[in-house]
Amino acid sequence: MKRTITHLTDGRELIYYDRRDDVDHSAADARDLPPRSPASEMRYDPLLDEWVAIAGHRQTRTHLPSAKECPLCPARPGSEIPSPYEVAVFENRFPSFSFNPGDRDLDRHGHVGGHGDVGEHGDVGGLSEIRPGIGRCEVVCFTADHDASFASLTDDQVGLVMETWADRTAELSALPGVEQVFCFENRGAEIGITLPHPHGQIYAYPYVTPRTRRMLDTAARHAAGNLFADVLAAERRGPRVVAANEHWSAFVPAAARYPFEVHVYPHRRVPDIPALAAEERAAFGPLYTEVLRRLDGLFGVAMPYVAAWHQAPVSYRRDLAYLHLQLFSIRRAPNKLKYLAGSESAMGAFVNDVLPEEAAQMLRQVEITV
Repeated sequence: MKRTITHLTDGRELIYYDRRDDVDHSAADARDLPPRSPASEMRYDPLLDEWVAIAGHRQTRTHLPSAKECPLCPARPGSEIPSPYEVAVFENRFPSFSFNPGDRDLDRHGHVGGHGDVGEHGDVGGLSEIRPGIGRCEVVCFTADHDASFASLTDDQVGLVMETWADRTAELSALPGVEQVFCFENRGAEIGITLPHPHGQIYAYPYVTPRTRRMLDTAARHAAGNLFADVLAAERRGPRVVAANEHWSAFVPAAARYPFEVHVYPHRRVPDIPALAAEERAAFGPLYTEVLRRLDGLFGVAMPYVAAWHQAPVSYRRDLAYLHLQLFSIRRAPNKLKYLAGSESAMGAFVNDVLPEEAAQMLRQVEITV
């Protein structure tokens, strides 16, 4: 893999990833861009013991442009990517988390100027606190083809995306103040995407996210062995497996929260994507794109989904973590969506409309073409 690092006119990094060494990415960004967005801030919720990012500048981000105005299509006016590419990564122009120029002297825990856990902004009232929204948000363009999808990528292209995820996870994990790296894809207007071009994102959080912390704390209370490994072993013996190969298994979890939810685990426990062996990375693409094609074939329409990589935090309970991907869709029928309304949104108490065993059987029965 060849990695080429360049910069956009406002100073943001743009990184090309290629399988060939003879590619030319010398084309420069010719746009006249405004200064970079101000950093967000984090506010502490004392009722839930969680941090919330406040990023008002994101209100002005690009929203569903036409194909002719897509900022992820290469080498066109207004594009974020001036050269043709296989896979490209750039710092988000409207980030939820970022580093201010003066924040590069952060210590390993993200503290600025010795202000400790409260951060440089101090108390905001209401028993809350404010901290700088340090971190980094990146956009990962899976392909230059505007009309493609992750499901349509070749195994080699998925392999390059995997190498990109591994490289970015390692790089971002080493940044001061970063506690967790999250690679994900939002797909479909129903999910709320703002750009239809095939792409994902990477968040480098300045804290361990609530869901990850809860899973790892639960794993710490598990009586024997590793909780994630035990769940995988039990699911591989059961009726909810959707697809499997030598190195990976995809299954609908027993307590699926969403109508169609699939978890994808490597058979060997590793903390994150960089820890995967070459053969494990190569085996992921064929299985994962099969799962995506089964989802798309279920109702004959492109399935909206969120695909979320769960990786070990930088330092919190890494010994308990088990890399896996959780994919879920809010579509429950051809013309019906599962809305997260009162019980789910207000109480965090999910009610699933589809029996997980039936969902797995429906996905297995989809006829797909290779």
